[in-house]
Amino acid sequence: MKDIIEKANIICEALPYISRLAKKIVVIKYGGNAMLDDEVTMTILQDIATLQIVGVYPVLVHGGGADINKMLKRLNIESKIINGLRVTDGETMEIVQMVLCGSLNKNITGKLNTLGVNAIGICGKDSKLIEVKRIEKKNGVDYGFVGDIRSINASFIMKLLENDIIPVISSVGVDSEGNSYNINADTAAAEIAAALTAEKIIFLTDVDGVRRIASDNSTLISEIGIAEIQKLIAEGVIADGMIPKMQACVRCIQMGINRAHIVNGTISHPILLEIFTDKGIGTMVTA
Repeated sequence: MKDIIEKANIICEALPYISRLAKKIVVIKYGGNAMLDDEVTMTILQDIATLQIVGVYPVLVHGGGADINKMLKRLNIESKIINGLRVTDGETMEIVQMVLCGSLNKNITGKLNTLGVNAIGICGKDSKLIEVKRIEKKNGVDYGFVGDIRSINASFIMKLLENDIIPVISSVGVDSEGNSYNINADTAAAEIAAALTAEKIIFLTDVDGVRRIASDNSTLISEIGIAEIQKLIAEGVIADGMIPKMQACVRCIQMGINRAHIVNGTISHPILLEIFTDKGIGTMVTA
């Protein structure tokens, strides 16, 4: 009986958050190490299905660097990543599109559709969803088919949401001539969230969030503002790989999104634990 009562208490704790997010858009960026465990992946998809069932509009944006690397290795094609961007020649772009828009996107969509919701897998080429321009050379490096986002077809996504369809969007864009371009998935998720005036964006990653002491999980910062982020970067508290993650969150807030979350996507049900509980499990960024 004690366990049953505790479950009822959990539901009651979630109710005000569910009410607050009703008819609001929540963008989830999914990729990296958060995609490597099939069992955890299913709990993440269950979270997304639950969001829609309780009246929230979820939008899933995914990358898939590990799957791309695996396929490139299988085909004996060299993988080059410079300054966090994949150098993408024509041959590599074919593989990126095949993996992201094909097998990975459809596998995620298929699993979502087994959970009592309707999902559709799309990429930036569908209905000119993500229009891009080829990025300029940086420090003498030609990144090839890597796109800089110019516009998002938000009305197309809204039509899907209004018809109770969850968009599952792979991070491949298109230029004015119909060519495919690789896009950083964090950037794609942020631009989509801004275009949709989303209430929240959640970056699922392999860390718990920002800690004041990197090795001590008890120092996790549950909520942080932009000014404190800049201060902690200057002090070296936010360092290494956490810097670009927090900068992405800051960019989202500056583009008008109310909340940005860094959440550990390697644990079960990370989305529900973060947004439907009082304490949360990650770091929430606000203005």
